[in-house]
Amino acid sequence: MAKTQGQRSRITTDLDFNADGKQIGYLRLPHSVHRSAYGFLAMPIAIIKNGKGPTVLSMSGNHGDEYEGQIANSKLIRGLNPKDMKGTVIVLPMANFPAAQAGMRTSPIDQGNLNRTFPGDPNGTPTWMISHFIETELMPRADLVLDLHSGGSSLNYIPSALARMGGDKKRDAKIKALLEAFAAPISYVTTALGENRTSTAAAERAGTTIIGTELGGKGTVDIDGTKVAVNGVRGILEHMGIVKETDITRKRPKTRIMEVKDVSYYVYAPHPGLFEPVVKLGATVKKGQTAGFVHFMDDPGREPVEVKFNTNGLVLCERIPGKIERGDCLFHLASDVK
Repeated sequence: MAKTQGQRSRITTDLDFNADGKQIGYLRLPHSVHRSAYGFLAMPIAIIKNGKGPTVLSMSGNHGDEYEGQIANSKLIRGLNPKDMKGTVIVLPMANFPAAQAGMRTSPIDQGNLNRTFPGDPNGTPTWMISHFIETELMPRADLVLDLHSGGSSLNYIPSALARMGGDKKRDAKIKALLEAFAAPISYVTTALGENRTSTAAAERAGTTIIGTELGGKGTVDIDGTKVAVNGVRGILEHMGIVKETDITRKRPKTRIMEVKDVSYYVYAPHPGLFEPVVKLGATVKKGQTAGFVHFMDDPGREPVEVKFNTNGLVLCERIPGKIERGDCLFHLASDVK
């Protein structure tokens, strides 16, 4: 990691990060293949700037099958007028471009999961080059990073915002204020579940603040999740002083602050088979309560295996495909902060 972090990214652009106005263009990700020896992948990017002020990096498509944030960011690019703002907004709508093009969680080129490759490698395959560029070139420019996720093809979430808190009262208060400004129906915080390969860890290494989202999923464009994303990004820009508040956004709803303490908040499949859930998204459950049953369709005489919740909480997330393998996440809970 130390060797690659000191190297310049091989990704380039003609856009000027210091110029006022709205610039919409591409990042050039070198990609030499049989059909194009000196070619590059053209990754969309926009820089919208007016004078001095805070800088927000809003990215989506970290996972390519998560669409709500991609649509919200495309609306942001078209809708922001530099004359009506103060500061800079950098928008990366298809962060893992090959994955987003394919509508897949991971890149079809190198199978890379962008949110598990930070800090990346400037000499690596495309996903690792992208994560290195984001961490070393984009994040250090930003006062705040928005990483807009949803459940993708395999999960469905109650539209939520999320962040990692570390016990520093001043920093945690800042994060709480940002979550309230985004105003998703639920905002959940974590402490112990973080790892060093994610965008959250990258932003922390880059010395900036980050909040994320889970905006729906099911492999579709969730209506409510997209609306939460559009309004949430606007709320953040207002909170940061980049754009002015409107009468509508002053009345933004109050978010429910929750937490995910540890791995007991997740329910995993104990066997491969067909999963029959018995609770719905948004249900309040208790430890030991039945979550569902794993059925063995190739052995119909075998009794199904009961799956139980490991803790009390709200069902924040549910699995979508009925066919499961051992280790698949079936449910994800959150509990109110006490």
